[in-house]
Amino acid sequence: MFSPFERTMAFRYLRAKRQEGFISIVAWFSLLGIMLGVATLIIVMSVMNGFRVELLDRILGLNGHLEISAARSSLKNYSEISSKIKAIQGVISATPVVEGQVLLSANRVSRGAVARGMSAEGIRAKPLLKDGILTGSLEGFDDGTRVLIGRRMSERFGLRVGDKVTFIAPHGTTTAFGTMPRMKAYSVAAIFEVGMSEYDSSFVFMPIAAAQAFFRQKGGVSHIEVTTEHADKIDQVRSEIFTAVGPTLWVRDWRQVNSTFFTALKVERNVMFLILTLIILVAAFNIISSQVMLVNDKGKGIAILRTIGASRGMILRIFFVTGASVGVIGTVAGSVLGIAFSLNIETIRQWIQSLSGVDLFQAEIYFLSQLPAKIDANEVTIVIVMALLLSFLASIYPAWRAARLDPVEVLRYE
Repeated sequence: MFSPFERTMAFRYLRAKRQEGFISIVAWFSLLGIMLGVATLIIVMSVMNGFRVELLDRILGLNGHLEISAARSSLKNYSEISSKIKAIQGVISATPVVEGQVLLSANRVSRGAVARGMSAEGIRAKPLLKDGILTGSLEGFDDGTRVLIGRRMSERFGLRVGDKVTFIAPHGTTTAFGTMPRMKAYSVAAIFEVGMSEYDSSFVFMPIAAAQAFFRQKGGVSHIEVTTEHADKIDQVRSEIFTAVGPTLWVRDWRQVNSTFFTALKVERNVMFLILTLIILVAAFNIISSQVMLVNDKGKGIAILRTIGASRGMILRIFFVTGASVGVIGTVAGSVLGIAFSLNIETIRQWIQSLSGVDLFQAEIYFLSQLPAKIDANEVTIVIVMALLLSFLASIYPAWRAARLDPVEVLRYE
């Protein structure tokens, strides 16, 4: 498509002489702008994807893919319903859960938490929770006197395996002397960490029988958590579960329960993409300005080329290659930088954090304990194609202007 002579002339024009220093500076700024724009887009999109994947894995890993509950009261015949659900194809587990809010007290520290009553078998059915146990074990968990707490909660209360923690119910017991608080002490059986600050600091797991007694849900549960084979393909399973349990129960999937949260992530991701695309667009305008100045400066050379036989098409291709080369080099460099940064983003964060002494990624604010990044090949391809397309479009007008120069008019005043 481009002859060796055209490529030679184009790359020669890219090497600016001393009197063309300003044009060269503008071209370099264009290249740096495209490189930083592409790299920033790849990094930001990878981090946003990483956030979504990590949060989704942790939320679904502890809460299941579907939730079946009664409309206004506790779910009574949960054993029969669980058996029906487990028989449906595509269902991995159906775990009865008793959930409620409690006030925890230990070592003169009090704090609210969410208590979840589950069997030891139900906890083992959740790999994220089972594999996240740091110290202790589930041995003897179902005897009704032991609980699991998160690492951050243990640090906040100063608790270790075997220590006692007191549960205070939100609703007390009415007596002749007034309402008395209901309290019960449990020992810490194990300490877990799932990597999500909200769960590690605010959730405690207790035996289901103890939770039923503590929250006064004798013979009932709050809901049933269902885990399926594919979280993104649950419509068919949900329809079959709804048919099996009947219309009197609520069947909600993870998309409904967490719709606000993941919708906000999606909107933020799209807005960031549009804003950062402006960096590449500004760099593309810099290509236009630098190339127009180059065409004006090389007017005499263009006229000489035309007089010795160069066609307008040849001049157009020479200056198109000149402008497009800036975009191609910037895009390639930006892609390599963005991918390398995304693959090592946690290491880079730790290094910057050690130098500055400032916590750059607080788990309490961002939910996760590590900065995630997941590179999507399709998104990287879209960013690269968009940057190249903008660079090529920015190179067309200066190249067309160079091809339209009249050698007679240019040389008349030389």
